[in-house]
Amino acid sequence: MPPLREIIARHGIAARKSLGQNFILDLNLTRRIARAAGPLDEVNVIEIGPGPGGLTRALLADSARRVIAIERDPRCLAALGELAIRYPGRLELVAGDALALDPASLSDPPRKIVANLPYNIATALLLRWLDRIADYQSLTLMFQREVAERLVAAPRSPAYGRLTVLVQWLTEPKILFDLPPRAFVPPPKVTSSVVLLTPRAHPLAPASKPVLERVTAAAFGQRRKMLRSSLKSLGIPVEPLLANTDIAPTARAEELSIADFCCLARALAAGEGVQPAATPRAGG
Repeated sequence: MPPLREIIARHGIAARKSLGQNFILDLNLTRRIARAAGPLDEVNVIEIGPGPGGLTRALLADSARRVIAIERDPRCLAALGELAIRYPGRLELVAGDALALDPASLSDPPRKIVANLPYNIATALLLRWLDRIADYQSLTLMFQREVAERLVAAPRSPAYGRLTVLVQWLTEPKILFDLPPRAFVPPPKVTSSVVLLTPRAHPLAPASKPVLERVTAAAFGQRRKMLRSSLKSLGIPVEPLLANTDIAPTARAEELSIADFCCLARALAAGEGVQPAATPRAGG
């Protein structure tokens, strides 16, 4: 295959800020990311925003059974077409917006997601994928370091928040390694981190995801306030709600464990007569 810089020049692929594009051209780094995803020869790999195909090359070279690449930039799709010819039957290109697509519907299991996510939609994509987290063996994703720290944060730490609770409730996140700005073209203003998310066999504690989302949004929406104040945005009497748990009304959101938030979600659901929804289970 021609060097990536030659591919980029041929197709006029200047990174666009509006698409959150920052390309990794160092094939040693893309191979490292591909290897971090574990064995790929028996799985379908879904890649989001492949750009000119640096990581895509590494995934195919690392013997991924099949790669489904979701890309919305026509310039990049043309460049990736050359790669599809080089690996017949192993690279499928999907033109479209990843926010509007369900990756799990594009391939049979077992499947993994491996991607250098566009920073401007990375969190939104992850939250969407949690709805069907059981459909994946793992997710190996690139985030801004600040977002990665939120994924693995512990209670009482500044990075601990709503995203932490929802992600750790259903997965085990682990920061694998960092990449400096100079690893990208163009270089971003922040350090990036590769994170491995492994779906749990069962959620950390029983809860309805929509109700848990409401509770965490209320609690962390005013994180400096005590729960007796922050939870008022739920629209129900707070004192009776907290009385059904062992959580003090004077506690703040950052002090609660994930199990505590699930307990609050169950109490809220019971108070509103909501039947607990089936929670996602790993299976991939």
